[in-house]
Order: sequence, then C-alpha cells, then structure tokens
Amino acid sequence: MPNQKPLNIQPKRILVITLRYLGDTLLVTPLISSLKQAYPNADIDVLLPSSNAGMLEGNPDIRRLLTVAGKPGGLAFGKLLFSLFRRYDLAISTQAGDRPTLCAAIAGKTSIGFVPGDATKAWWKKALLKRWLVFSSDYGHAVLENLRFCKLLGIAPCYRLTPPQSSTPIPSITGPYVVLHIMPQWRYKQWHAEGWCELIAFLDRQGFKVVLTGSGNPAELAALREIQQQLPTDVINLAGQLSLAQLSALIGKAALFVGPDTGITHLAASTGTLTFALFGPTDPEKWAPWPCGYGEDKTPFASRGSSQVNNVYLLQGQTEQNCLPCQLEGCDRHRDSHSACLDQLSSARVIDVIAQTLQAKRL
Repeated sequence: MPNQKPLNIQPKRILVITLRYLGDTLLVTPLISSLKQAYPNADIDVLLPSSNAGMLEGNPDIRRLLTVAGKPGGLAFGKLLFSLFRRYDLAISTQAGDRPTLCAAIAGKTSIGFVPGDATKAWWKKALLKRWLVFSSDYGHAVLENLRFCKLLGIAPCYRLTPPQSSTPIPSITGPYVVLHIMPQWRYKQWHAEGWCELIAFLDRQGFKVVLTGSGNPAELAALREIQQQLPTDVINLAGQLSLAQLSALIGKAALFVGPDTGITHLAASTGTLTFALFGPTDPEKWAPWPCGYGEDKTPFASRGSSQVNNVYLLQGQTEQNCLPCQLEGCDRHRDSHSACLDQLSSARVIDVIAQTLQAKRL
C-alpha cells in the first residue's frame, strides 16, 4: 500500500482527468467542488472527451475544459502529453486506464490516481504516480469512489453534483409538464415501448404536458418518431434540439422526470427534480443517480430493490431468475441485447409508484 499520510500541498493549478462516459463526467463534479472548496484560489482545468464537454458548461468551479476528440492516435496522444508536461501542481486521474494515468503522471508535479486491482497491470502506474488508490467496484457509489481522493489530500469532501448551466433560453411550455428520456445509448438499458406509451397516457390524464428528450443520433430520433405516432398529438418532442445545459434547465422546472440508466437521468437527479430511474442489469449501489441534497459517506441505494432517497425513486426490474443486478450487457451479453428484467418491468408497476409518489407529495 502507498503512504496514506495526507499530502501537504497548496496547489495553484489543478487538472482533473475524466475520459469515460457522459454520466462519469457529471459524477466527478463533487470531487471538483471539493477541490475548489479546499483551494479557493486554485485554477481547476478538466481533461475530457469533447462529446462530454456540455456536461460541465457553466460550472463555476472550473477555469477551462481541455477536450480531446474521440480516442486520439499515438501521435496525437503524444502531442497531448507534450502539451501537458508539468503544467499543473496537482493532476488527478479519476480512471484506472493507461491513458488517464499517463496524462496525470506527465501533467502534474504531484500526480494521484486510481490503479487496477490486478498487480501485474498496476505496477508501472504505481511507479509513475505520487499516490494511488486501488479502484474497487466493491467500494460503493462512483461519487464516493472519486471522493476517496479527498482523504489523500487531507481535504473535506463535498457531496453535491453540479449540473451544467447556460443563459441560452429554453422553449416556453405552458402549464405543468413532465420530461421523459426514453432512449438510452444502448439497447440493453431500454424499457419497452408499450410501457412508455401507457405511462404517457397516464401522465396525460393527470393533466401534465409530456416532453420527450433525447440525443441527435439519427437512429434514436427515428425510434422516437415511431413511438410518437402512438402518443397523444400534443406530446412535445425536443430530442436533438437542446444543449445539456438547456436540458438541465428544462428538467429543473419539470414536475417530474422519468428515464432509464443513462447520463441524462443522473443529470435530472442533480437538478433536484423528482426523478424516477428505471434500472435493469446495472448495480444501483454503484451507479444509481445521486440524490440531490444527499450528503452521507455511504451509498444511497442498495444493489437490490426499489426505494426512494430524497428526490430520486429507483425502480429496479425483476425476473423469475432473481438475477439482478447481473452487471452484464443484457441477457445476450452485448450492448444491442434485450434485458429480461426491463422487458418484464410492467407499466402498471411504474405508474403505481409514480401515482403514489405524486399523491404523497400533494398531501
């Protein structure tokens, strides 16, 4: 194990490295806020994929976003490392991969990061980093995993997620409305169209305007158009039309949000809006949306079961095999697979939970 005595540093320039998915980008904001809280005069930059930059738009804790397009080739990655060389007093890799580790080791006069539990893969990373933590899926929620760096630095953790912010106006919607994000990035996280249609019919009967959101991916837009043909004519489809910051503002003013296991559901939870998350194979203990206002050093949701914490209601699917969470990419073990746990999640169950929650809120 490394020397766990807290580092005694007062960095003026900090680089946080997060090179994975959209949701991971949002889940690193509590660490960024912790750094800004501890080092208020420090400039904090973030290295991330250009496709995820919108998730950090308007974040007051960040000075600059350093973006990379896709996965750069060897030459481009070498140029990136050269441009980062010793530019920062502190560099933190929030993933245990080779590239994030190299970026931290090159960029920071002091570098810290995660390393894999496999000693044969971790030795050179341990040698390059000033301090390291073994990344463990058993530790708890991803937010708490990232906040482990606070102990290494001897600083207080901040548990608040920071959603993106923008001054660009959002579409005006009259009356109370709800936001539904139907299509996840991958098929194995998708709830069935029948369920969405019956849920929308219920919300329409309750007097809510229904707003659909989504990415600009052509396949996703086509799937939404197909579903929309089965929906009331006044359903508003804004898929592909909003930035993440605008989407954050839209959701923040909604009566409620419903979505699958996706980065947008994490975003919805961070706005404080009542959020219903439909989970299948993914482990909620690690990846459930982080409830707004939750500030405990323990994971908010268990691996099994449906429950509510603050503004987040997690609805976990179920199967006769009682196999959740399997942490696999669907029943056929690939991203375009179906997931029986979500196929068997009935609209009646989802509607009942939402109806009961709304009724309790009115009382």
